[in-house]
Amino acid sequence: MNQPTPAIVTQSAVRRLPRLVLILFCAAYVLPGFLGREPWKNADVSAFGVMLEMAAGHSSWWQPQVLGRLAEEAGPLPYWLGAIFIKLLPFASPEFAVRVPFALLLALTLVCTWYTVYHLARQPAAQPVAFAFGGEARPTDYARALADAGLLALMACLGLAQLSHETTPDLARLALVSLLLYAAARLAHSGQRQPGRSVFAWGVALVSLVLSGAPWIAGLLGAGLLLVLWRSRRTDGTPAPETNWLLEAPASVRDPLLWSAILLVGAMAMAAMAGLLPAPALQTPLAEVQWRSWGKLLVWFTWPAWPLVLWTLWRWRHQLLRPHVALPLWAAVVGVADSALSDERDRALLLALPAFAALAAFALPTLRRSLSALVDWFTLVFFSGCALVIWVIWVAMQTGVPAKPAANVARLAPGFTPEFSFMLFALGALATAAWLWLVAWRVGKHRQALWKSLVLPAAGSTLCWLLLMTLWLPLLDFGRSYGPISRRIAGLVPPGSCALADGLSQAQIAALQYHGKLRLVRTGSASQGECRGLIVAPASQPTLDQRVNLTEWAFKATVRRLTDNKESLLVYQRVSR
Repeated sequence: MNQPTPAIVTQSAVRRLPRLVLILFCAAYVLPGFLGREPWKNADVSAFGVMLEMAAGHSSWWQPQVLGRLAEEAGPLPYWLGAIFIKLLPFASPEFAVRVPFALLLALTLVCTWYTVYHLARQPAAQPVAFAFGGEARPTDYARALADAGLLALMACLGLAQLSHETTPDLARLALVSLLLYAAARLAHSGQRQPGRSVFAWGVALVSLVLSGAPWIAGLLGAGLLLVLWRSRRTDGTPAPETNWLLEAPASVRDPLLWSAILLVGAMAMAAMAGLLPAPALQTPLAEVQWRSWGKLLVWFTWPAWPLVLWTLWRWRHQLLRPHVALPLWAAVVGVADSALSDERDRALLLALPAFAALAAFALPTLRRSLSALVDWFTLVFFSGCALVIWVIWVAMQTGVPAKPAANVARLAPGFTPEFSFMLFALGALATAAWLWLVAWRVGKHRQALWKSLVLPAAGSTLCWLLLMTLWLPLLDFGRSYGPISRRIAGLVPPGSCALADGLSQAQIAALQYHGKLRLVRTGSASQGECRGLIVAPASQPTLDQRVNLTEWAFKATVRRLTDNKESLLVYQRVSR
């Protein structure tokens, strides 16, 4: 029995967000962070090093390696993308070339999220109440307005900004999870033509997730989405849609859900045969999970989507098993559970953000005006305050006034010399002016637009991210990059010689090879006798004599990262053979 919908929406409330504005919005979010910066520690530069090794022919393409050892992240597909673009763009710097496919992956995430919400909103159970004398929102306009809101909700999530601008497997998995959710939403849209395209997108997402090191996410997420779609069909009595492929086959064989299930089983079988399906094990036992710290992460990482998600679950509680709620809800549950049990909770939680955004969008047709005003005012105060802090510290770096912020910067980043860049300043000023105009626009116009409550959160998040990637970019590069320490170490290694690496992390090796232009060899290698330099991590120093003859080496210096005294490397120089 169909439950009444809680959505009451007029046609005047579903006006479209202008497409040009939406595209510029997305560009302002995607491009900063992919342009003009160095690879940051640790995951960003670590993955970048694997791509460099692949492109140079020093690593197997099926088993990514760094100096002969398997990469820390499983799954070769994300590394293939970076290595391929390094080869395709030999005229560009490698760090720019690898960011091209990952910028496209972030754009794919945004596009898939928009279309996911659009197809979910076209579900009959998601439609608003029909008025007795007409005037209710038309289905297509209603779906577009909710899709705009879902996209804004995704960009507003605080946890998306940094991790989605790194060249890591996490961004690839985020894009593929959003693609899988889009395929499921498209399959749920019973009136959708050409379901073969949905099945194709479903298969690509599953196989790519397996090759990106997330086979269990692909299996659990795919199985749950298929179960929701199968149950919805049985409950509604909807027949399988006709297709224009396999026309001569029986109807049961033409069923897209059947082919989707076959692809799911095939992807998992491929993972098992290729050795990409490790035995399931809890990375963090339940008894050892720090629930309080994880709860704090969940609150700020998914803000401001999570209050809207809770409102959606309450207002749509009679439709929890309907596809427009159940599909994103299952994806959110998988992502949140994986985050609670994972060692890297924030990167695991990243995969739940498209689902959170989709659920948050369905809160808007039922949102009370007082709650909408509260979200607006909180957003206005929070992001305006953050932008003001960024500007004040930038002025302090440039002029020394106010004195206290300038002193804090000098203390936290000793050796950093700020330089004025008119281009970065102009971009920051333009973004701030756009924010002020948007605040005035939001207060004075389009009060009935369905997506109005998410304009300021998305714009504020974009503003702060853009300001960080312009005004603070030199400071962040200095503090978060291994470039300075790598170049200092390179100056201590005898020129024209290789250097032995002992106990170094994958990120440190990648930085020394790229920034320091050093030719590294692991201790214990056959060619270690040719090297005249030795770089050692402090943790491995007590057992160093087990791998090298210390009588042949003289200690030269301890090199610390200028912004982190706890991270240092020891440099030795060969004195005899």
